[in-house]
Amino acid sequence: MRTLFPLITLTAMCAFLTSCGSESSSESVFGKMPDGREVKLFTLTNEAGMVAKVTEYGAILVSITAPDKDGEFADITHGYDTLEGWLGNTSYFGATVGRFGNRIAHGKFSIDGKEYSVPTNNDPGGIPCGLHGGIKGFDKVLWKGASFTDAKGEGVKLTYVSSDGEEGYPGELTVEVTYQLTGNNELIWEAKATTSAPTVLNIVHHSYWNLSGDPNTSINDHELTLYSDEYLPTNAGLIPTGAKAAVAGTPMDFTKATLIGARVEDEFDALKLGGGYDHAWVLNGTAAGDLVKAATLRDPETGRVMTLSTNQPAVQFYGGNFLDGTATGKGGVAYQHRTALCLETENFPDAPNQPDFPAAVLRPGEVYHHQMVHAFSAE
Repeated sequence: MRTLFPLITLTAMCAFLTSCGSESSSESVFGKMPDGREVKLFTLTNEAGMVAKVTEYGAILVSITAPDKDGEFADITHGYDTLEGWLGNTSYFGATVGRFGNRIAHGKFSIDGKEYSVPTNNDPGGIPCGLHGGIKGFDKVLWKGASFTDAKGEGVKLTYVSSDGEEGYPGELTVEVTYQLTGNNELIWEAKATTSAPTVLNIVHHSYWNLSGDPNTSINDHELTLYSDEYLPTNAGLIPTGAKAAVAGTPMDFTKATLIGARVEDEFDALKLGGGYDHAWVLNGTAAGDLVKAATLRDPETGRVMTLSTNQPAVQFYGGNFLDGTATGKGGVAYQHRTALCLETENFPDAPNQPDFPAAVLRPGEVYHHQMVHAFSAE
């Protein structure tokens, strides 16, 4: 059944959508896929002067500029200058990852008694796992983008249909990801999905942040607060054991603003296994559908602050431990060890195999919804 709307004038429609003329985000051709398909780049701006760029390839955040305490703008993400760089992206810089972000032990899970296998494309500690959706996850496919503007600000909506059996995951999945840059200096990333058959799902945003604006500097000098009293211990394969552990009295305690580098080299089992910080923290007070604070990141030198909120139960803090200078990014910079960090809001890693973890199965008739809000300021 169709819903009919009364006709309104073009002027009234534009006033309602605030999307006419120069107020809409700009689109340009970013390059072409190896098979010749055109890839668009969307540029979002706000009145404060912030600029965010998003590409259809991988639903990737290419860059975002934010002001420091003196009003100086700089790009605060790792990535590449050209589409060719992103096509070779092996670090998931800026990407939308899925179907299942983070790790699935041995690339296996069961739904309603039926076992499924997905590619094991990662093996920390010599233990194989499925990572970030597989060999060709959502970060390596071409999405379809469309710009929009509403009362909050400029945005882009990206859609992708993942076929039944893609990378071993059951069900045809219809996915919609939006990025929006608001007038309040917020970048909102949001993912929604529906499925034709029961499947597991954990769509995750994977930007690498360095609030100094200088990609050569270490993020060990950043201050981090995580709104969490517990983290998930892992085995040598970085797969959660199923237990939760209190952060109090350990190097995992970021309940108060703490320099990231202050304890990263401590003799602590979790840090040894991860080569530093690469764990999921269980967020305090998470309720279905509600936004809660996940993290606050601050660079003391520039005064830039990013506060992250989400409706998910965990945040994965990854300290850039595997950056080793082999990835040459924007401006020809070779990204060195711990020059950026990730704060990935998400369901618990390996949730499909852990009965005490939040459910990870999406069924027909249900809508998956993941929202994260990055609020930028300076002090």
